Formats: sequence, structure tokens, C-alpha cells
Amino acid sequence: MSSTDFRKLIVWQKSKDLAVDIYKLTSTDKLSKDYSLTDQMRRATVSIPSNIAEGNDRGTQKEFIRYLHIAKGSLAELMTQL
Repeated sequence: MSSTDFRKLIVWQKSKDLAVDIYKLTSTDKLSKDYSLTDQMRRATVSIPSNIAEGNDRGTQKEFIRYLHIAKGSLAELMTQL
């Protein structure tokens, strides 16, 4: 599997945008006071594009799929927290 620049992947672009949105959301007065929830949401959301990028650069389809599953798990975690 040839490695495409992960920044060109639409799924990476959208997940990065989601991370930016979550950072903005967790900076609001209501959520910023709950530090542990804010921290967990931020870590989960950053994990999504990070795992997509890492999996893409692993070089094999099997590894890429494995990292996509990890990213999907982080997304489920974030959805639960929201």
C-alpha cells in the first residue's frame, strides 16, 4: 500500500476540524469548569486525527485499518462524553 499524504484524506481533515470545534466548545464557561471532562474530551478528539495519520503512515493496509478502528473507538468515547 502506498502511503498518501494523510493531510489529503477527507476523514483526517474532518476529524481535525472536529478537534478544533471541541477545543472551542470546551473553552466555554460551562464546560471549562469541569476540568476532567474537558481534558478527556480533548484527548479523545485529538486521538482521532492522530490515529488516522499514524495508521496511514504505517504503510500497510492492515495497519491502517487497525488504526482506523482505534480512531473510531476514540470517536465513540467522545460521543459518549458529549
